[in-house]
Amino acid sequence: MDDTDPIRISPIRIRKGGAGDIPAIIGLLDGAVAWLVARGRTGQWGSTPWSELPRAVAMVERYVTTGEPWIAEIDGVVVGTLTLTDGPGGDTVPRAGEPERYVHILAADHGRFAGRGVGRALLAHAARETRRQGVSLLRVDCYAGDDGRLVAYYESNGFTAAEPFTGPDGSWPGQVLARRV
Repeated sequence: MDDTDPIRISPIRIRKGGAGDIPAIIGLLDGAVAWLVARGRTGQWGSTPWSELPRAVAMVERYVTTGEPWIAEIDGVVVGTLTLTDGPGGDTVPRAGEPERYVHILAADHGRFAGRGVGRALLAHAARETRRQGVSLLRVDCYAGDDGRLVAYYESNGFTAAEPFTGPDGSWPGQVLARRV
């Protein structure tokens, strides 16, 4: 390629996922933990790779096999994921008083594909899919500690902070965010 050739940027392709994608999803989550640890941000997910945490692996398996997993790819490489369900998991966050779609396990490859908008593309897809299903409320919850950058990220993607919560042990600060679609 010489300097007159345009740089080729491959598009992000989003496809329906399934149980066969679980190893790739776990790999994305392991990569996210490593990325967070390298930046001294262990409050969100700790420092142990998800693949070494049986409860985390079981949670991913449950969401992927009972929800709607979506996989983002660039040139056939898995670069991101999220799963939609009909509500929050567990007892920490109450269900909405209306039909909703709920985002779980959003993760993107921050190493090789940083700055490509993978997370934004997945969240936009989740909004379109929610609307296509005739549901008008899309929610997500996230870590609200440290400098609040994750909450700000969701807000920059059209979500509004709803209610704060704490994790089951009372020490993990969380935030539920909502978006009308």
